[in-house]
Amino acid sequence: MNDSPLLVDTAPHAERLPLAGLLALACAGFITILTEAMPAGLLPQIGAGLGVSQALVGQLVTLYALGSLLAAIPLTLLTQGWRRRPLLLIAIGGFALVNSVTAFSSHYGLTLAARFFAGVFAGLLWALLAGYASRMVAPHLQGRAIAVAMLGAPLALSLGVPAGTLLGTLVGWRASFAIMTGLTLLLLIWARWQLPDFAGEPPSKRLS
Repeated sequence: MNDSPLLVDTAPHAERLPLAGLLALACAGFITILTEAMPAGLLPQIGAGLGVSQALVGQLVTLYALGSLLAAIPLTLLTQGWRRRPLLLIAIGGFALVNSVTAFSSHYGLTLAARFFAGVFAGLLWALLAGYASRMVAPHLQGRAIAVAMLGAPLALSLGVPAGTLLGTLVGWRASFAIMTGLTLLLLIWARWQLPDFAGEPPSKRLS
């Protein structure tokens, strides 16, 4: 009997770390954290651009967190059977979309909605990263692979957020988000090129 396509991965486990693919995952995490935190360093500029107070600009971070909180578990459950690479590319592409809206929006409400959906895509992406990295390598390398894939978060917090704040001060907050969009589009190409595809979970193994 032929195996169901859901039960077969299209890429064998690597016997050494596939750094190009793992670093693509790390960059996805980097962009996620930078997208989340960058408004906190640009409150006066964003407030002036949207014509609202700094307190209201702070809600851009709150809406992002709320989107992640509300979406992470439901989206993880709903997409268990989806193939992994297309799902990851959707999450990364979502950041390109919402950062573009943030860069060009002149309406506070629209910007809030973009930030909420940025959080939704973040919740989906964080649910994928560790599992994706572990499936790319042999079992004895899984811990190291996950460590590399998750490097983006601490790097974004320690280096990316101050750099994003400086960039926003130099070129403006709208240009900063537009640059983020450009970097995300490059990451989409990199991820599509370097990451193997994996099947989703078969129905018998899906969590309730």
